[in-house]
Amino acid sequence: MNGFLNINKPAGLTSHDVVARVRRLAGRGVKVGHAGTLDPAATGILPVALGQATRLIEHLADARKGYRGLVRLGVSTATDDAEGEPLATRAVPPLDDAQIEAALAPLRGAIMQVPPMYSALHHEGQRLYDLARAGQTVELAPRPVTVYRLDWARAGGDDLSIEVECGKGTYIRALARDLGAALGCGAHLAALERTFVGPFHLAEAIALDALLADPGQLSGALLPPETAVADWPAARLDAEAARRVANGMPVQLPGLAGERARAHAPGGELLALLRHEGEVWRPEKVFRD
Repeated sequence: MNGFLNINKPAGLTSHDVVARVRRLAGRGVKVGHAGTLDPAATGILPVALGQATRLIEHLADARKGYRGLVRLGVSTATDDAEGEPLATRAVPPLDDAQIEAALAPLRGAIMQVPPMYSALHHEGQRLYDLARAGQTVELAPRPVTVYRLDWARAGGDDLSIEVECGKGTYIRALARDLGAALGCGAHLAALERTFVGPFHLAEAIALDALLADPGQLSGALLPPETAVADWPAARLDAEAARRVANGMPVQLPGLAGERARAHAPGGELLALLRHEGEVWRPEKVFRD
C-alpha cells in the first residue's frame, strides 16, 4: 500500500494521533508518516504518506501552504492561540482600515519572525514547549520566513479573518501575535484551518472521521506517491531504461529538461527520482515494492 491520503484533520487531535489512526487502518507492516505538523486545535489539510510514499515527505517541506484564520484583538495568550492562558487583556482602540493595513504590511514578504515559545522547535536538545511548561523562558532569535499573501477582513467585534499563503517555517500564531503588538492591543489566533499544502487542497480532502467510519474508502482515497512531486518533469521509461534505473544506473533521456525529474516504469508506476548530471540522469531514490 503506497501513496498519500489528503486528510482533513479535525480539531482536538495531534498530527501524531492522525498517523496512529491511519496506521491501524492500513494494517501491520505499512509505514505511515505525515507532512507538515498541525497544532491540535487547528483543522484542515494534513497529507499522510503510506508505504513508499513516506520517502517523498521531505519534498513537501518546501511546498507553499495556505491558511484561513481568525485573529482576536485585545487578548494576548501564553501560546499565541486560544489554547493558552490569557496573559493580558487590553481595550481595542477604534481602528480604521488604514491602521490595520499599516500594521499588517510589514508582515508580508520575506520577513524575520520570532517563533512562539510554545512550539516543537528545539533549544539545546529540548523542545521549546517542554521548557515553556517548566516555566523557563528562552530568548529566541528571529528566523527568515516568507509570507506570499496575507489578506484580511473584519469578522465582527474585535475579530479579524485572515487568509495566508506562506513558505515553510511560518507560524500563523506569530503573525497574529505580531499584528496585536503593532496595533498596541495584543492579539492571539482564535481559530485556524489549513487550506492547502502544495498539491493537497481542502476541496479534495477526505474527513478523518469519514475514513474511520468506512475503512473501505482507504484504497480509493489513496493518491499516487508522485502526487508529492507532481510538478516535476516526468519520463516514461522503456524496459531497458527502467532496468538500468532500478539498479541505480544512469540513463540518457534526450529532451527531458530541468535538474530533477521523476521516472515511471513502462506500466506507469513511479520508479525513481532522478537528478540531471551532465549528459545523463542519475537515480537518487529508487522505489521498489
